Amino acid sequence: MRLHHAGIATRDVDALAERFAALLDGAVVHEETLEAMCVVFVELEGGATLELLEPTGDGPIADYLDASGSGVHHLAFATDAIGATLNRARGLGVELVDESPRPGARGHRVAFCHPRSTGGVLVEFVET
Repeated sequence: MRLHHAGIATRDVDALAERFAALLDGAVVHEETLEAMCVVFVELEGGATLELLEPTGDGPIADYLDASGSGVHHLAFATDAIGATLNRARGLGVELVDESPRPGARGHRVAFCHPRSTGGVLVEFVET
């Protein structure tokens, strides 16, 4: 697997996207609203991507910001077979947030592992 993106929670996605694009010589490549959040992807040289998340209402990102403030929310890893990846995680005793894949940004299928099982890091699998 390879790192797909780092998710960053913020209360001002436009300002942070502008800041990262300028600071890291990147470009905003995609924007959408999904599940009570505005999602903006900033692509960097070499293909690395930042996924910036701003709440548009009540939901997990709003809850995260209330509890922790702005910052890294999750790390996402690309997989070609999300079902097999989830089965492997289960076999390793990893607690899953999502027992089966669900729709994610950019039309991808996604599933999350609970941070209790991954050293305090929210891990997302993304089927591209």
